[in-house]
Amino acid sequence: MGHEVSQIARRCERAVITAYRDLRNLGSDDMAAFQACTLLYRLHHPEASLNEARRLVAEWIDHHVVRGDRGPTAGCPCL
Repeated sequence: MGHEVSQIARRCERAVITAYRDLRNLGSDDMAAFQACTLLYRLHHPEASLNEARRLVAEWIDHHVVRGDRGPTAGCPCL
C-alpha cells in the first residue's frame, strides 16, 4: 500500500485514505480501520448519516487502495 495521495483534492477524502493506509500499515485489521475512517469522515461532515459515511469511505478505499485508481472520485462536494 503506497502513500500516493497528493492527487486527492478533497481534504476529507485525503484524510480518510491517509488514515486508512496508516492504520493498516500499523497492523489494524480492515474493519477497525474502516470504522475509524468512517468516524473521521463524520468529524469532517457531521451532517452525514452513518450510512452515507460508510458508503463514501468504502467507495474511496475501493477506488484509491483496492483498485489503485488515480482519477477523481464522486463523493462529497467539499474541497
